[in-house]
Amino acid sequence: MDPLDSLVLHATDNGVSWITLNRPEAMNAVTWDQRERIIALLGEASADPAVRAVVITATGRGFCAGADLRGAPTARTDADGERVTGDVARTIRQGAQRLVTAVLDCEKPVIAAVNGTAAGLGAHLALACDLVLAAESARFIEVFVRRGLVPDGGGAYLLPRLVGPQRAKELMFFGDALAAADAERMGLVNRVVADTELAATAKEWAERLAAGPTRALALTKHLVNASLDADRTTALAAEAWAQEINMSTRDANEGVASFVERRTPKYRGL
Repeated sequence: MDPLDSLVLHATDNGVSWITLNRPEAMNAVTWDQRERIIALLGEASADPAVRAVVITATGRGFCAGADLRGAPTARTDADGERVTGDVARTIRQGAQRLVTAVLDCEKPVIAAVNGTAAGLGAHLALACDLVLAAESARFIEVFVRRGLVPDGGGAYLLPRLVGPQRAKELMFFGDALAAADAERMGLVNRVVADTELAATAKEWAERLAAGPTRALALTKHLVNASLDADRTTALAAEAWAQEINMSTRDANEGVASFVERRTPKYRGL
C-alpha cells in the first residue's frame, strides 16, 4: 500500500486546509488509517490559528464510496467461536462516528467539495460539513440497505435534520442514487457547479471564509449545530453566552471599529 501521506493529500494555502482523499481506483473508500489521518488533520485545523477554513474533497470519479474495512482490527471471538458482544457497537463509535463527529466539532468552517459518488459513510462525511458544493456528476447514495445494513456514521441523525424524517426514510429505505441537482433541491447541497468549476468554487468559498472573523464563525457553527437538539430557553442562553465570548475577540472589536470608521474590516482570526 502507498504511504499514508499519498492516500490523504494535505496542503494549507491562504489559511485553507485542503484534505484530499486519494484512492481513485477504490472510489476513495476510506481505510482505517485514512480515517485516523482525516480526524487528526481536522483536530490540527481546529488548534492552528493559521488555518481558518477546511475543504474536504477527493481525486478521481468518487468522493468517497464509504468505509473500506480492510486493515481494521480483526473481529474477536469468544471461547465458543462467537462474536464478542459489544465489539460492533464499539467499532462504530470509535470509527465512523468519530470521523463524522470530527467534522461537526471542527472549530473552523468545513466545506465538502463533492467531486463524484458519495455513498454510505462517504455521503455522511459530506453532509456533516458546514457547506456542501457538488459537481454536476456527483451522486449521493444511502447504500446501507443494499447490503442489509443499518446506516452508520450518524446518518440517521444528520439526514432527518436536513430533509425531514419522511425524505430521510425514503433515501435510506430504498438506497437509490440521488443526483446532485436533486440533492440541491432537497437541501442536502448548497450549490451544484460544473465538474470543471468545483475546485475553483471551493477555493473561492474557502478563502472568503478564511478572510472572515474565525472565532465568530466557530461560535455561529456551534450555535446552529446545538440548536437542533435544544429547546428555546437553552438555545437563547447559548446565544447570549456566545455573544459574551465573541465580544472579547480582536475581530469583533475590528468589526465594530470598521463600521464606525466606514472602512472594510481586516479580520485576523483572533
